[in-house]
Amino acid sequence: MGGVTSAASSPVPAATPSVLGLAPVIPVVVLQDAADAVPLARALVAGGLPAIEVTLRTPAALDAIRAIADEVPDAVVGAGTLLTPEHVAAARAAGSRFLVSPGWSPRLLGAMKDSGVPFLPGVSTASEVVTLLDEGITELKFFPAEAAGGTSYLTSLAAPLPQARFCPTGGIGLASAPSYLALPNVGCVGGTWMLPADALATKDWTRVEHLAREAAALRG
Repeated sequence: MGGVTSAASSPVPAATPSVLGLAPVIPVVVLQDAADAVPLARALVAGGLPAIEVTLRTPAALDAIRAIADEVPDAVVGAGTLLTPEHVAAARAAGSRFLVSPGWSPRLLGAMKDSGVPFLPGVSTASEVVTLLDEGITELKFFPAEAAGGTSYLTSLAAPLPQARFCPTGGIGLASAPSYLALPNVGCVGGTWMLPADALATKDWTRVEHLAREAAALRG
């Protein structure tokens, strides 16, 4: 995984070699309105969560990434739910500084490797982990974390596959996050609990900042 290079829409610092070390929690953001991107990102950064994954699940996602990249310099904005090489290209052009996928294919993996930024391909089995380790990839997304076996599964992977480090995502909340963060092969977790739907609907950025600060205080 290489360091961050400049994206098409906005120059960025060349100093983010690992997504896993930015914060204990990466907020997973689904935005319906790109106008909310900047105030939301500022609230998350103020709360101590600078790495922000904007998922490509809505038409507003790329504009949201571009706005955060352009207007919130302290944020490290990335793109999630990448499924194709075309997604990778669009995310990079919008200013994404890291990439996340729920799974991977050879074509998608190749595009992420060629992107010039850190990436977390999704895995849920030991065979996938071994295959990616053979490709030289050691930082992975474990998804869907709770459904795929949770902390007990990750614990079972630690001894035979100590090189692999994970960002578990899927079904994790404030109560369960510490048990994941306590594992030696977990660098951070992904989650949405600091982004409750009612707070986003009412644009209650103060509440988002408070919940982000609570999440940022988590340590393994």
